[in-house]
Amino acid sequence: MILLHMAFLLVSAYLLLTHTQGAPVENGALLETLKSQIGFFSNKSEHYSSQVRPPGTNRRIPQTIIIGVRKGGTRALLEMLDIHPNIVVATTEVHFFDWDENYVKGIDWYRSLMPFSYENQITIEKTPGYFTSPQAPERIHDMNSSIKLLLILRDPTERVISDYTQVYYNRLESHKRVQPFEEIVIKNGALNTKYKAIQRSLYDIHMEKWLKHFNLDQIHIVDGDTLIKDPLPELQKVEMFLNLPSRIVSSNFYFNQTKGFYCIRSDGRERCLHESKGRPHPVVNNTVLEQLYSFFREHNAKFYRMVNHSFDWH
Repeated sequence: MILLHMAFLLVSAYLLLTHTQGAPVENGALLETLKSQIGFFSNKSEHYSSQVRPPGTNRRIPQTIIIGVRKGGTRALLEMLDIHPNIVVATTEVHFFDWDENYVKGIDWYRSLMPFSYENQITIEKTPGYFTSPQAPERIHDMNSSIKLLLILRDPTERVISDYTQVYYNRLESHKRVQPFEEIVIKNGALNTKYKAIQRSLYDIHMEKWLKHFNLDQIHIVDGDTLIKDPLPELQKVEMFLNLPSRIVSSNFYFNQTKGFYCIRSDGRERCLHESKGRPHPVVNNTVLEQLYSFFREHNAKFYRMVNHSFDWH
């Protein structure tokens, strides 16, 4: 049905172009022109985000939100879920519930940023900053108290290193000064627990705020460490959580030896995550690693008790 609507739009746009321009367009140029006219991008959800509204669709408030965590694998999770025909995704991070300057714009502004969807489809947006935001849990609850939330987590220490790596490369690209990981994490011989990347990995502290507003059965935790090694089982759990038919299969993934992680195959196309994903991490001093493992151990144990589930973290 989706492809039929897209074909209809392509033909309509072709007729409009040939009528108004009075001359045929070469095949390659025509295709690019049609793409720009109707928003024909790289995956199905981006089709809906074009200005042309497919018949029978509307922009809807998300029924599911990926709330975090930053550098936990949120982009991979979103891209992989986008394979499912009953899911459409917002392709950009909206930051509606964690940025006051966006929240004051109101729910209609939020809705306007969502993709077009059919009634049988679930709209999902992801903003990793929600998980650590003091305001987001209450604001999301006020919008929809029965919403389903997805939270993807990975080993807290690995997440800190990944967080540092992203900032490191961003600063390099901006020609700004960079510091070695150890200089940031260790201050005056002790662990710098005020470092934002460490604060973001205190999952128990952040989860406590969410459980004040939502029942645990409304929050599904995806194991980010498992997702990158073996995507299908984690995605099947999400399908069950969202009460969706099983549509994501093993043939939707292939391991890219060059990039070192799984890429996606769907609708006859192959795509990998952006080149900024999967960057090599710095080699971290073992003593510093042990300090991080030790610091997070108690927090991890508390988190396991909160969610009635344990993870294979250090």
